[in-house]
Amino acid sequence: MNDYFNKNKGGGNKPPEPPEFIKNIGDKSGLFYIILAIVGFLFFTKPYVIINEGERGIKVTTGKYEPIPLEPGLHFLMPVIQQVILVDTKVRIINYKSISKVLSDGGSYDDGIMTKSPITVLDKRGLPVTIELTVQYQLNKTYASQTISKWGVSWEEKIINPVVRDIVRNVVGGYDAESLPIKRNEIAVLIDTKIRGKVDSLKNSPAQLQSVQLREIILPQKVKEQIERVQIAKQEVEKTQQEVEKAKQTAFKAQELARGEAEAKKIRAQGFADSTLIKAKAKAEANKLISESLTPSLLALEQIHVQSEFNKALQVNKDAKIFLTPGGSTPNLWVDMKSNSQVKSSTGQ
Repeated sequence: MNDYFNKNKGGGNKPPEPPEFIKNIGDKSGLFYIILAIVGFLFFTKPYVIINEGERGIKVTTGKYEPIPLEPGLHFLMPVIQQVILVDTKVRIINYKSISKVLSDGGSYDDGIMTKSPITVLDKRGLPVTIELTVQYQLNKTYASQTISKWGVSWEEKIINPVVRDIVRNVVGGYDAESLPIKRNEIAVLIDTKIRGKVDSLKNSPAQLQSVQLREIILPQKVKEQIERVQIAKQEVEKTQQEVEKAKQTAFKAQELARGEAEAKKIRAQGFADSTLIKAKAKAEANKLISESLTPSLLALEQIHVQSEFNKALQVNKDAKIFLTPGGSTPNLWVDMKSNSQVKSSTGQ
């Protein structure tokens, strides 16, 4: 046993040898460590960037912004020297509305939608009015680098929000609170036009405004009550006017009916008078024609005819008496002496 101990102590047994590839590393250890260092460096520095749709990349080289933004896709960088700032170019929304636990001019983005406190405005007489609206906009892709370089990544807080609040206050402040609901469309158009003009007038047009929608005009309670009273009074006046107009129409209808009946009677009377006049004129005209047609020869012939009739009568009633006037110009009387009464009277012209 001592021999075995002395043998091991003296180094008679060698330690196990490492595998072959480890022996080869020892020969090229410098190159191996260099490659390993490079891989680790690339892993931690990430010399590439992937830009998705709806985004643009702003390449910054040693602190200087390149003017042309990077399009969606894979882009390689020089580590340490270059970096890329990703900016969202999709349509974004700011909702100015009343919500619980919202701080003045505060809010947070959720998938491109930001909620902010409503805009409080003093009307023409100094009464407080609250305006709720929605603004849709997006970053101008062409000038994204210039916008971020000048305004920073929080560019919309420096451009959109201040412009919207300033324009709303200027526009609404020019009206009385009572007239705001009535002129809602006019106010909405003014707000939209002025915000667009203000944003578009900025250098390089940093943002593209999609729409400005006026959602709600919240008036003070006293103003609401006053408007309601005015509306009720107007409705009563309109109702009274309608009743008066209806009464006028009824009276006018009765008047027109009476007038029509009177006109009808007048027309009937005129028709009867015209008919009588026409008949009288016709009879007079006939008499005139008859009188003009009675010549002495025609009268003599008629006298002869009458005398012939008397002669025939005398043959039947010989006791009758006939009184003849000279010339036959007056009526001849036939008297039946049998009955002692006048039986017949004949006229001759």
